[in-house]
Amino acid sequence: MDLFWKHSVSNMIPFRPTWRCLLGIFCSGLGMLVLFITSTGRHMNFAATLRHFPVLPSCPKTSPLISGPIDVTVPLELSLEEVEKENNFVELGGRYRPPYCVARYRTAIIIPFRNRDLHLKIFLHYIHPLLQRQQLNYGIYVINQAGNYSFNRAKLMNVGFWEAMLEETWDCVFFHDVDLIPEDDRNIYICDDNPKHASIAVNKFNYILPYSTCFGGVSALTPSQFYRINGFPNNYWGWGGEDDDVATRVFLAGMKISRPAQHIGRYKMIKHQSDLGNTPNPKRFDMIAKTKQTWMKDGWSTTEYKVISKEYHPLYTNITVNIGTIDGLQSSQKATHETVNRGQQ
Repeated sequence: MDLFWKHSVSNMIPFRPTWRCLLGIFCSGLGMLVLFITSTGRHMNFAATLRHFPVLPSCPKTSPLISGPIDVTVPLELSLEEVEKENNFVELGGRYRPPYCVARYRTAIIIPFRNRDLHLKIFLHYIHPLLQRQQLNYGIYVINQAGNYSFNRAKLMNVGFWEAMLEETWDCVFFHDVDLIPEDDRNIYICDDNPKHASIAVNKFNYILPYSTCFGGVSALTPSQFYRINGFPNNYWGWGGEDDDVATRVFLAGMKISRPAQHIGRYKMIKHQSDLGNTPNPKRFDMIAKTKQTWMKDGWSTTEYKVISKEYHPLYTNITVNIGTIDGLQSSQKATHETVNRGQQ
């Protein structure tokens, strides 16, 4: 037996692939890829094609593309067309999936919006590359308040959550002011075990957290966390108060606020004048004091609105909505499936 084994091993020929062999393997694989692309139609972009190609590996838990601090400037002459050219892999509606691996996380970005076109252009210029370096599956939703009535940031975020979840089961939802630009791509746009306040250090406040319960600017919740706090309040018309209301909801629901490290959660605020229709809410302090009595009655479960239009732009999905006034929606403007009580669905 020993002699036979030695004889067999000594006569084995090791496989040493030549360059011709390797070239043949490469060409065969390339041919299969070309055949697959042509068979799936000419109008599919390359990123979409790669996603249909079998057996993509999972993206690493920590993206190797992350580089750290970002030098944020305000390119006033930048056009939206230039931003589109910078983001060839972004699909219609502002959707993106990594082309070479399967993302571990799915994140929706919700932007409450009205008359901030310049800020939106700059925001998209910075946020798309950052999220791509983080190798996320993401979508960007701009929730545009129609009309000239007082701005209601919190209600728009309730609307954005609902509309985004209708399109995909997102793991995490970021609620993002359009004038805040992240300054470090290590500030990962995924959710934590507790509701996250991501914009811990903003240049307007000298990169210091204004107060311990601050929850404004950029925040993130999983769907289960969002349901648990009943979303955001709907009755804060004008500037201020809604973030403190949400922070109180977090504590009332038995959770705490999560934050990144101060040197990572840095943001630059784009300067702007006070918005017409967004003057300070004079009742906000009285309303915050009553959150304990109102949070289960006023929130995501009672949000009423009507979608006026939904437009899929190259870099984002724009949803224009009528959210009514402090007196609610007019009965003639209510949509049968969009104004039902959310808690009864």
